[in-house]
Amino acid sequence: MLLPTAADLTTTLAQQAGHLLRGGRLDAARTVIAALRHNAPHASEADEIEARLCLAEGQLADAFRILDRAIDRAPASAALRLLRAEARSRIDDHIGAAADAAEAALLAPRDARAKAMLGLVMIELDRLDEAAACLDDAVRHAPTLGAAWRGLAEVMTRLGDGDAATAVHDAAIANVPLDPRLRLAAMMAAMQARQFERALALGLNARRDGLADACIFGLLGHALSKLGRHDEAAEHYQDALRLAPEDPYVRHLVRAAGLLPGAVRAPPSYLEAVFDGYADNFDEHLIQLGYRVPGEIHDTLAGLIDEGQIASLGEVLDLGCGTGLVGLLVAGLPMTHLTGVDVSENMIAKAQDKNVYDDLAVADLAMFLGQTAGSWDTILGGDVFCYFGTLDGVFASVHRALRPEGWLVCNVEEDLVGTEPGWRLEAQGRYVHHAQYVHDCLERTGFDEIALRAETLRMEGGAPVAGLIIAARKASPNA
Repeated sequence: MLLPTAADLTTTLAQQAGHLLRGGRLDAARTVIAALRHNAPHASEADEIEARLCLAEGQLADAFRILDRAIDRAPASAALRLLRAEARSRIDDHIGAAADAAEAALLAPRDARAKAMLGLVMIELDRLDEAAACLDDAVRHAPTLGAAWRGLAEVMTRLGDGDAATAVHDAAIANVPLDPRLRLAAMMAAMQARQFERALALGLNARRDGLADACIFGLLGHALSKLGRHDEAAEHYQDALRLAPEDPYVRHLVRAAGLLPGAVRAPPSYLEAVFDGYADNFDEHLIQLGYRVPGEIHDTLAGLIDEGQIASLGEVLDLGCGTGLVGLLVAGLPMTHLTGVDVSENMIAKAQDKNVYDDLAVADLAMFLGQTAGSWDTILGGDVFCYFGTLDGVFASVHRALRPEGWLVCNVEEDLVGTEPGWRLEAQGRYVHHAQYVHDCLERTGFDEIALRAETLRMEGGAPVAGLIIAARKASPNA
């Protein structure tokens, strides 16, 4: 019987360590890697697998140290170049990642993973045509590469070819039917395009195929809710909750369906998750809905100036500024400083691109207000208080943050039914408020000269969304 060679043992140990890493058994993988290092201290397989362990543990500096040394010893290793490209992508060094991925593709022209990595990096560099060519080549040669399919669909979407993106999603699911991430990507794309029937069909097919994923079930419920089928939506929300009982996004959607006890506001973690994913299409989507809130806020402020109520807005805070639509419209009014705050980092990045804010902050608005007592002359809130049920607390925080005779100008979605206690959580996850309740909250928290004006805020599902435009002044200390 032939005894295994040192090279055979190295290969076997590397395969064992890789299997353990993929299974998340990091401690066991570390033990096998130690044996691998003992058997072949300088083998590139040992370098690669140890660097993978460091990446899995979040030890990026150690991973780069190992990879840089290994590539110096084995510059023709495509696998090491590809792994360093992945590591560089994690720290947003997209130029360095592109160089490594391109080198890996040259060293191993038949390796579809290298082409896929290069294509994904090209997306980050906004070189979309090159990305499409790389990713298309990758999926043709390795049709089970889920990441390449997701990247190719993203490219088609960013190029404005929705039909091509849909075709890519369908092909991806056909080739990798058990990858829940592909189903989710396709469902999210359909939801963002307001193709709720398609999102529903995709989710139901995923369930039929045995993919028990909380996010898929949550999106199924969301699609059904958008179609007005709230009882069916509730069933899917319940399933999502069973699979992910602590997930903030799932919990808020389930609460909106009436299956959890009521909450007085949407949790910041829910808002962050929703709007980080929504940022790229937010402006376009609202324009399609005939969104009127920024214009109504501008007109209300201009009216206060024309009436001589104020000469200047002074220092202005835009709560829940999102991508900066309100800031963009009010920037031409007289003011000394404009600050925007939003819980979503991606939304803030979009607002930064509009170049109208003097300062921007990523923070939950309640926490931010608590740190800025008496700092603002005007506070704005465009479609932000629809994520609060009870308004006394947040109005009191706004009142403390305003200077004497400062103004709050904002909106809420109106509850035309007038249910107790004056607000209601709707199935889509937003709150509606009765006019008298809003007026009473403002009065209780120290505002005077309170004006509520009924307006249509936007269209949704072909129907107008009723709202209230609010202007309220903080009372003078001498009043």
